[in-house]
Amino acid sequence: MASPSIAATAYSNLARLLEQGGGGRSYDSGTNSAAAGAAGPSFGDLLKDALGGVVDGGRQADQQTAAMAAGKANVMDVVTAVADTDVKVSTLVAVRDKVISAYEDIMKMAI
Repeated sequence: MASPSIAATAYSNLARLLEQGGGGRSYDSGTNSAAAGAAGPSFGDLLKDALGGVVDGGRQADQQTAAMAAGKANVMDVVTAVADTDVKVSTLVAVRDKVISAYEDIMKMAI
């Protein structure tokens, strides 16, 4: 399980990334509309949606925590929201690790 400081840092970095529009690069899936329609959404779009889900989960956990501090929420709701966010962040880290591993494998290939 991730420590609270690591999770908070990851959450703030993801929020900043999404507020900037996905890291500054825009992937236009409309350049080849016939192929894009048949293939589905691009990898960049899927990744952006996943990041948005993690950020939304973090915001929900923050809202539940604030509601509990105000005496308006149940402890189980807060624990569930925080655990859900932890799972999302852990999944995101695992995907990041796989992408880095794939990149390193590609860089080791002989040309």
